[in-house]
Amino acid sequence: MKNIKLIGKYFARYGWKYVLGILALYVVDAFNVYIPEYTGVITDGLAQGSMDLHGVIRNALIILGLGAGIAVGRFFWRFFIFGSAREIERDLRNDMFAHLEKLSSRYFTEHKTGDLMAHFTNDLGTVRMTLGPTVVTAFDATVMLILVLVEMIRYVDLRLTLVAVLPMVLIAVGDLLYGKAMHKRFLAKQDAFSLLTDQVQEGFSGIRVIKSFVQERKELAAFAVTNRFYQEKNLKVVRMQALFMPLLDLIVGVSGLIALLYGGYLTIAGEITVGRFVAFQQLIAMLVWPMMAAGECIAQGSQGMASLKRIRRIFEEVPEIVDDERVHSEIGRLDGEIELRNLTFTYPGANSPALCGINVRIGRGETLAIIGRTGSGKTTLANLLLHLYHTEEGMVRIDGHLLAEISLHTLRSNIAYVPQDSFLFSDTVAANIAFGHPTASREAIVEAAKAACVHDNILDFPMQYETVVGERGVTLSGGQKQRCSIARALLKDAPILILDDALSAVDTDTEERILQNLSRLRADKTTIIIAHRVSTIQHADHILVLEEGRVAEYGTHDELLALNGIYRDIYDRQQLEASLNEEGGAD
Repeated sequence: MKNIKLIGKYFARYGWKYVLGILALYVVDAFNVYIPEYTGVITDGLAQGSMDLHGVIRNALIILGLGAGIAVGRFFWRFFIFGSAREIERDLRNDMFAHLEKLSSRYFTEHKTGDLMAHFTNDLGTVRMTLGPTVVTAFDATVMLILVLVEMIRYVDLRLTLVAVLPMVLIAVGDLLYGKAMHKRFLAKQDAFSLLTDQVQEGFSGIRVIKSFVQERKELAAFAVTNRFYQEKNLKVVRMQALFMPLLDLIVGVSGLIALLYGGYLTIAGEITVGRFVAFQQLIAMLVWPMMAAGECIAQGSQGMASLKRIRRIFEEVPEIVDDERVHSEIGRLDGEIELRNLTFTYPGANSPALCGINVRIGRGETLAIIGRTGSGKTTLANLLLHLYHTEEGMVRIDGHLLAEISLHTLRSNIAYVPQDSFLFSDTVAANIAFGHPTASREAIVEAAKAACVHDNILDFPMQYETVVGERGVTLSGGQKQRCSIARALLKDAPILILDDALSAVDTDTEERILQNLSRLRADKTTIIIAHRVSTIQHADHILVLEEGRVAEYGTHDELLALNGIYRDIYDRQQLEASLNEEGGAD
């Protein structure tokens, strides 16, 4: 019932097209059933000498007209039903993508990309086949079965019809057993396909690592195991089909044999004419299709329900982060004043908090720097400001508002974020920089690139700003990707800018120029810089030193140096490393 409820709204949307398609399909079936009758009339007329050439031509033209009607009807049922199935697939894919965009970060942490890709390709394709060809097959088989049986009884003989059709009752029993077994096997097959897709996606994404560590043979062996597993699940489906379909052929063949023997007897006995016997043989041949279609419908329907079940699991996922009922619709542009009050956060399933008791206030136009060892909670803090995870009420305030009072769209529209992983899309450089501001002019894009000190590099590219950077920006260096990401954030011109270790792949001279540009462009805007290098943050208004999720030290650069604590230790070690590098370069 849950599957039917999910797909029901799409059927309602395109129901009128299905009705027209089914009407066209009914016309095709009705015309098909009447053709044997006219064939029988011609046969009897010629055998009995009661039909002249004019009569043959007239009946032949009727058959030709029925054939033309069948051709037109087939066009319309294909157009309406198959076309509607494609439209439902499109809408379902759009809705599924939109729903996934609403889901929280945790969902994508727990679900692999390859598995999600399998839903968008294999599962949706199977659902489309169920909503198109399977619907046609089910209706066509049912209508054809009824019309053929009625025509057999009306035009030929009731006794012959009952005797010929009786063995086909076994098909109904077999269909029920076949459907249950096929559903389980196809569900297992789709799960195996998800594993295969995920391994392929992961292998291609990490191909440079695989090659650099010379692990091609190992990865190929692992892929072969997964591929074999997928093959086994497919073979189980194929074996079931291979077993069931010949049984259908056997039952249909028995029915045909009975019709031939008993029908021949009735013809010899003179109880039916030769023409009616010929027509009955044609009708029996037509009955083969509904019987065979029953098995196909069960198989494809079971596969469709299995895929729809997998898709339904996505729609049943509830976003953890949604707009609260307390959202103030009048809150638009934020000023950028941020206050953290005893901010404490523990990741779901973790035993210890990632952040504990953070108290910080950042005024508009100020720069806060955050530094600390790996795993100290720096990125977690950025994620909480973006409201990617829930915090207890009152722990995070922006412009005096609780996070629950600011809509997600407003909050994230007012924050420009450059994550540690500088993700670029497989698009042009210009499109990547303008990602957060699609209507930006080329002049604005260029100015942002200049501020991020990447403009000169872009001019060296083959097509400059129209150069396609490849998947995840693979054609660019790490520093170039970071600077393009910074340009993208600067172009957004948000009241709050968060740089999460966004200058780690940039040399110190370029870093200094970028920081000077940030200071100039964001004089009246709030900036949060997360870094590992003291040189990146030493000019910040406030520096927060995190240690195991807690505030270890807080102050300006000079104040922290005077404390002779963690910050001083980090500073001295980096100064020593810089000196050693300079000496090494001089040698």
